Amino acid sequence: MNVYEEALALHQKAHGKLEVGLKVPLETREDLSLAYTPGVAQPCREIAQDKEAAYTYTWKSNSVAVISDGSAVLGLGNIGADAALPVMEGKAVLFKKFANVDAVPLCLNTQDPEEIIAICKAVAPTFGGINLEDISAPRCVSIERRLIEELDIPVFHDDQHGTAIVVTAALMNSLKLVHKKPEEITVVVSGTGAAGSSIIKMISALGVRSIYGFNIHGVITEEDIDQYDFLTQELALLTNRAKKRLSMVEAMREADVFIGVSAPNVLNEEMVASMKKDAIVFAMANPEPEISYEKAKAAGARIVGTGRSDFPNQVNNVLAFPGLFRGALDVHASKINEEMKLAAAKGIASLVSDEELCETYVIPSALDPRVAAAVAKAVSEAARATGVSRR
Repeated sequence: MNVYEEALALHQKAHGKLEVGLKVPLETREDLSLAYTPGVAQPCREIAQDKEAAYTYTWKSNSVAVISDGSAVLGLGNIGADAALPVMEGKAVLFKKFANVDAVPLCLNTQDPEEIIAICKAVAPTFGGINLEDISAPRCVSIERRLIEELDIPVFHDDQHGTAIVVTAALMNSLKLVHKKPEEITVVVSGTGAAGSSIIKMISALGVRSIYGFNIHGVITEEDIDQYDFLTQELALLTNRAKKRLSMVEAMREADVFIGVSAPNVLNEEMVASMKKDAIVFAMANPEPEISYEKAKAAGARIVGTGRSDFPNQVNNVLAFPGLFRGALDVHASKINEEMKLAAAKGIASLVSDEELCETYVIPSALDPRVAAAVAKAVSEAARATGVSRR
């Protein structure tokens, strides 16, 4: 059987990947009176007096809702809430395995942004955080921003920021290896949706000043800002500062780095060969990248990363989101801010020592057991330093 047939058999046998377990005994009448009535009334009274007490007396301090409307699921597109559930279960499994966070998949039978926002706000008292997942752009951005403003728990859209955090970590180590500084390089980003927009903003915060962003219509330029949606308008002010109208072929001749979150085969060997010395290529379209690992290396790229596990330098969101939420939950954070995201990237990058750093190892493995703890520590420290910690 191939991987899809094996996965289908696994899901059929297990009937999903999650179940509910007990943390307290429930064998005697005394157990029942403590876990439920009459004893449960006392933590209720405490929380009624101070809602922050929910972090002490309930699972709130270790729980996350994984919320999707099924509008942009993996590479499958708008397949709806029912079909999105296996992915959201999978996300919850990763939360538990890598950071011991209890995550609950909630697939919503609506794609109306206002309804999604209302539902998230309504369920927020139950959870310590909300992970938005597989919601199409630019709706995902406006939904997340509203919820960040209107809720007092962390809200994080992993398709945007998880990818950006891991890419930034890989870029940090790659630049160290090739002895280049962020402010000295030119980056071409293919794909300016949820992930691409967040990547552009995050590498800008890192210090990269020369960025070209490309979408299906071509290069983004401030001169066309009136034609763009709000998200692309923001990117037009961050990228292509010389306001050039150029093709990706032309832009690649100026590029030190290519970052792809777009579509298969948009990059060819000639374009990679035209890049500057010690070229870095992160081709992350799934399941088929913008250019294959082998072709990019053959064309002269020094460092190549993809979203795939069968090649070196896998850019995988599981490096970011479990530890990010672990750190935020540990300090009862009210939000996840830009400083916490950058701290997460630095935490990931720090796990590759100077002695280990090489072309095939610029980022730790998704299965490295050190990652979540390192990210959590960095994030919790950043939360305290920026005043969003309740502890």
